[in-house]
Amino acid sequence: MLTTTTSIRDEIRHANDTFEASFARGDAAAIARLYTSTGVLLPTGMEPIEGAAGIQAFWQGAMEMGIKQVKLKTRDVEELEDTAIELGTYTLFSENGQQLDQGKYLVVWKEQQGHWMLHQDIWNSSLPATA
Repeated sequence: MLTTTTSIRDEIRHANDTFEASFARGDAAAIARLYTSTGVLLPTGMEPIEGAAGIQAFWQGAMEMGIKQVKLKTRDVEELEDTAIELGTYTLFSENGQQLDQGKYLVVWKEQQGHWMLHQDIWNSSLPATA
């Protein structure tokens, strides 16, 4: 059982590496392809964003707002057959490397055709709200 969990952690790390590299390239379409066809983003202060076109547009908008780099760090992965739940932390950076935000996230992953894909993605900042 431990080998399987390690494998899932490795696959999620690989997908997160792809997410980070795609973000650094400004390739929102590549990020959207990491999600299932019924994938959902649950950003703070917004309604859920569903499907590839919406997900791509959301991440493109984040890039255009000045976020140029994302660092993802997995803290825990729980496996449930073809589903995995990842708990992690994120840090967002500007073009000059200035930290813009840091927080935590929870991703529900689904295995589809032998690949682990983001299915439901929610996050929130750990920084205090600005007045």
